[in-house]
Amino acid sequence: MPEQAVVLGDLAAEGEELDALVAALGDGAWSMATPAPGWTIAHQIAHLTWTDERTAQAATDPAGFAREAEYAAAAPETFVDEAAAAGAVLPPAELLRRWRAGRSRVLRVLGAQPPRARLPWYGPPMSALSMATARLMETWAHGQDVADALGARREPTARLRHVARIGVRARGYAYAVRGLEPPAEEFRVELAAPDGTVWAYGPEDARQRVTGPALDFCLLVTQRAHRDDVAVRAEGADADRWLDIAQAFAGPPGPGRVRRGRAAPDASASACAAAVPGAGPAADLRADATGHAATGHAAADPRPGTVDPVGPRPDTADPVGPRPAGGSAV
Repeated sequence: MPEQAVVLGDLAAEGEELDALVAALGDGAWSMATPAPGWTIAHQIAHLTWTDERTAQAATDPAGFAREAEYAAAAPETFVDEAAAAGAVLPPAELLRRWRAGRSRVLRVLGAQPPRARLPWYGPPMSALSMATARLMETWAHGQDVADALGARREPTARLRHVARIGVRARGYAYAVRGLEPPAEEFRVELAAPDGTVWAYGPEDARQRVTGPALDFCLLVTQRAHRDDVAVRAEGADADRWLDIAQAFAGPPGPGRVRRGRAAPDASASACAAAVPGAGPAADLRADATGHAATGHAAADPRPGTVDPVGPRPDTADPVGPRPAGGSAV
């Protein structure tokens, strides 16, 4: 099956899983707070709805998207929160209908694009394949916020390979966004997949090594869990440092999730911000790590038990990344 079809199938499944969590909620439950400061379940779904609509617009109406991008550049600190807030006040049934329609449209319009077709975004253009993979990562990360709010446990799936790959490829960006020099030495990452196989990245003989469950690694790099609360382990000083700063999304660093049982840090009400490069704390909507990350294509499939060389190709990083403050969404 072509790679793009696989990714779009996984994106559809990720949306359906989150849909199943919210479809039967009473209207009052949509106002439940999520771990993203200031954002309810309705905000999370409204944000995904808005981002899906912008994705479809980028593919079908570049001129209209350009006008949206101009507004984003003029209001970088607020436009994502404003869009989420506007959607969150809709009746839940209407919001759910819009989200479903937007998801379906994204699958259609991205499926009609050549995989390497370049689409405009909030920063450098992205390939259609990278856009689909980034939509999957964001849907998974926002879905985790919703699941945490509801106290629901989601079973990890093979779809996590997309999130894990972005996390590995974004390693250089995690340093660069903090003004640090990425280590020159290569890393080896070995993750236990949900089916018991191993997703491996980097040279087998690398001294800097990261190991652990794929789910835990994905929670860590999307900043949905504190490092102390996951079973991801490092060998080597550089690998250990990376786990302290890892992020699989474009945008500025932040405090991330606190350790279980501790109070959340003071954070902006913005749960997922967006901006043009250099716009400060609202930079999550930047595509491809604003050109600074040594990241690769997010959509490639690290096959179980094989080595992914994780080359430095510049077409990855979540376009609407999970903002680290408070562990909000991708």
